[in-house]
Amino acid sequence: MKLEKVRNIGISAHIDSGKTTLSERILFYTGRIHKIEDVRGGGDGATMDHMELEKERGITITSAATSVQYDGHHINLIDTPGHVDFTVEVERSLRVLDGAVLVLCSVGGVQSQSITVDRQMKRYQIPRLAFINKMDRTGANPRRVVEQLREKLGADAFLAQIPIGAEDNFRGVVDLIEMKAYTFEGDQGEKVITSDIPEDLQDEAADARVNMLDSLSNYSDEVMELLLSEEEVSKDLIYKTMRQAVLNGATPVYMGSAFKNKGVQPLLDAITAYLPSPLDREIYGRDPSDESKKIELTPDKDKPFVGMAFKIVEDPFGQLTFMRVYQGSIKKGEAYVNQRSSKKERFSRIVRMHSEKREEIDEAYAGDIVAVMGIDCASGDTYCSERDYATLESMFVPEPVIKIAVTPLNRGDGDKMSKALQRFRKEDPTFSVYTDEETNEILISGMGELHLEIYIERIRREYGVEIEVGAPKVSYRESPTKTVEFDYKHKKQTGGSGQFAHIKGTLTPIESESEDSFEFEEKIVGGRIPKQYIPAVEKGFRDSLGKGPVADYPVVGTRIELLDGSYHEVDSSEKAFYTAAQGCFREYFKQAAPKLLEPIMKVEIEVPEDFQGTVTGDVIRRRGVMHSNDTNEGMTVIIAEVPLAETFGYATDLRSMTQGQGTFTMELAKYSQTPSNIQEDIIAERKKEELAGAR
Repeated sequence: MKLEKVRNIGISAHIDSGKTTLSERILFYTGRIHKIEDVRGGGDGATMDHMELEKERGITITSAATSVQYDGHHINLIDTPGHVDFTVEVERSLRVLDGAVLVLCSVGGVQSQSITVDRQMKRYQIPRLAFINKMDRTGANPRRVVEQLREKLGADAFLAQIPIGAEDNFRGVVDLIEMKAYTFEGDQGEKVITSDIPEDLQDEAADARVNMLDSLSNYSDEVMELLLSEEEVSKDLIYKTMRQAVLNGATPVYMGSAFKNKGVQPLLDAITAYLPSPLDREIYGRDPSDESKKIELTPDKDKPFVGMAFKIVEDPFGQLTFMRVYQGSIKKGEAYVNQRSSKKERFSRIVRMHSEKREEIDEAYAGDIVAVMGIDCASGDTYCSERDYATLESMFVPEPVIKIAVTPLNRGDGDKMSKALQRFRKEDPTFSVYTDEETNEILISGMGELHLEIYIERIRREYGVEIEVGAPKVSYRESPTKTVEFDYKHKKQTGGSGQFAHIKGTLTPIESESEDSFEFEEKIVGGRIPKQYIPAVEKGFRDSLGKGPVADYPVVGTRIELLDGSYHEVDSSEKAFYTAAQGCFREYFKQAAPKLLEPIMKVEIEVPEDFQGTVTGDVIRRRGVMHSNDTNEGMTVIIAEVPLAETFGYATDLRSMTQGQGTFTMELAKYSQTPSNIQEDIIAERKKEELAGAR
């Protein structure tokens, strides 16, 4: 297998722009499956959606990895989910890809999730092509989609094809490099027929070709010179420049209708021609002994092995770990070192995956994506052939925003449930499990209601445990709003050596949304407090942050300056200063007019325009702030910021308001102050809970 013939690509997009259907067609045309199955309707459900839940809901939850052969190239295809609740899956797949196909709907265009996915692609600098799907839908408008790619995503997008016919009459595409028309025949569109461009499209194709060359000239001086002197640009030069352009961030746009089997093969040709092979990407690891030092990893099979586990799936035969090999090679039965835990583990079997079926292989080389059996690790771990060789930076993981209490209906199922929760926690870093110390409930937290619902459903199915779900809880925060000066003495005299500590300084609010936004600075001069006690003071303050005095929520956005104090030769100790800091925080934080902060979600709602008034009114009733409201071809897109506390059960409410036609996505936007009447309600509610707990 030659490396320049390998492509590791992902297909990512907005919900329902048809990317799983596109993956199905790719599997079909590359001969991996012999019968096309669809996501919706009868039949067995798509090959890539292999969990029962996915087939039922018609959405893709876990990214399946599949290898296919096309035109002498070896393509590893990763199908990623489009729901915002599963972004960690997308992050994880992008981390290991070399290129991507961004699928867009010809009518919906660039939607909120496309923007999220785009941000992630930019974070990992992944070259990509765009594919406009569903060209057979009423209202299909590829030119508008290209405009949106330029405006909303700031992409250098240009058409590499133009459509022949549109909506119901969509027949095929015109290739603007070859200047030929492709139409698709046969029962499954497997015959690609090349012909001359229809007369009525010749002028349009010529204009579009000029636009394409114009965009390409930004990436090649040679093309620029030929255009300026009005000479013909050779096809070979166009192909060469197109590949350079894609590697440097341009986005050529292809189109078709996967469901109607049109336009998929030219997309496959573009994938093999323009997207990078592992040789074109520069990947750096970090040196574990010195994090700032970068180590270049080259796809050379003779160098020491470096690989990253990017996804973990439990299956009946044990843990299956999907791994991308960045450097060197792995052999079946050999042992390799997990860089995080420094444990040596044996790779008992190496398999190449095809959605659910698998084929055993004896070794895998740099640039490949395979699944390994027999190792126990967490997602994002790096494996190498020796200890402390290199680590790949861990992936960026967003903070969970919603908590739900879960209890098994039958007491006896507790063990099974905790086993399931531990397993999911290992597979998904945005899903966390912990026990509430006061109420002793088990809480699970995640990225949104759908995220947690799916895990609860999976516990029911895969482990047979019925679960009782409590009302969702919001992760509030507490934060001071004004500066206070503190002067606190801690004295205790009970015969023998006592305790004495005295601290003075200021407590000020700082603007910050993040979890650990606490700053501590000491400006003690002249040894008023000996140096060895300062860390104890800081620790005392830090340990008080977990539970604020307002309603026991974590404290954020606080800065403590320690300016002065005094100590006693005999009675002062680290413990005394630690206790003083804690007492001081409890007493003075209340004087800083503390406010509760609540998570505010950015919500994007798509509804038919007849329901616009009802839905907008409902958003405002939920204390939402409207940001924009665009109507396009009978659909209205509303963008608003709504407090998380007001969004529970929104999926059901939206369906009932819009006769089941509305969809929405949401992600955390920021934390902001809770209105005082609501703050009082929350505090009263917390007091009630405490009383109930105390009984």
